[in-house]
Amino acid sequence: MFGPAQLLRLLHINRVLVRHGLDDIIFATHLFRPVGFLRHLLPWNWLPRQQSELSRGARIRLALEDLGPIFVKFGQMLSTRRDLLPDDIALELAKLQDQVPPFPGEQARAIIEKAYGKPLETVFDDFGFQPLASASIAQVHAARLRGGRDAVVKVLRPAIEKIIRRDVELLYLIAGLAQRYWKEGRRLRPVEVVAEYEKTIFDELDLVREAANASQLRHNFQNSPILYVPEVFWPETRRNVLVMERIYGCLLYTSPSPRDRTRSRMPPSA
Repeated sequence: MFGPAQLLRLLHINRVLVRHGLDDIIFATHLFRPVGFLRHLLPWNWLPRQQSELSRGARIRLALEDLGPIFVKFGQMLSTRRDLLPDDIALELAKLQDQVPPFPGEQARAIIEKAYGKPLETVFDDFGFQPLASASIAQVHAARLRGGRDAVVKVLRPAIEKIIRRDVELLYLIAGLAQRYWKEGRRLRPVEVVAEYEKTIFDELDLVREAANASQLRHNFQNSPILYVPEVFWPETRRNVLVMERIYGCLLYTSPSPRDRTRSRMPPSA
């Protein structure tokens, strides 16, 4: 049922769950209760562990952040499904932030040049190799088109489709087991939840689709006095590269989470 790569991924997931003290929750579910005795065979359970002061929802949120962008997005989607989750977990998942380390600007150059089939300098007068923002699916760079207009360039992450397919296949396997053996599986239909997630996340991989939606939004609000939608530069847009007019604004401040405050006190070398 599980191939070698999937088993390795499951092992990594299990280590993350244990690190956040979630193995008790997992083995307490109806799905895993029949094999709950296996907890005592796991080496990391032979030594006493410090009890976490965080709630179960907070621990689940932090575990999803550690598991990577695909699980973060899955958690974000689940946070909107109050029919599937207890309120305390749904509220914590709603706090998930889609912030991941950027990939090198030179990799972005290679992706863009491959998409255009020509050097970057033939399309842009200027291109900022330090990204403005980085998320799970793509990152954004500042640029200036050859005609002099300021733009932002959204570039899909390298090999992101392969990574997503790997984790979605794993989610399907887990959801299939849950639907078969969990008493709530038939009612909550976890396989359908994963299928909904799969469609959503693969739609995000098509930046031409996103550009079309943005263009339609701009058309709908063309004469609005309160909302300005930036223009899509279609000649420079591809399936994995989206180029739009750059507009400027201010970032709304939100209080940092306890985890962020802890990180801010860490020395630069940490």
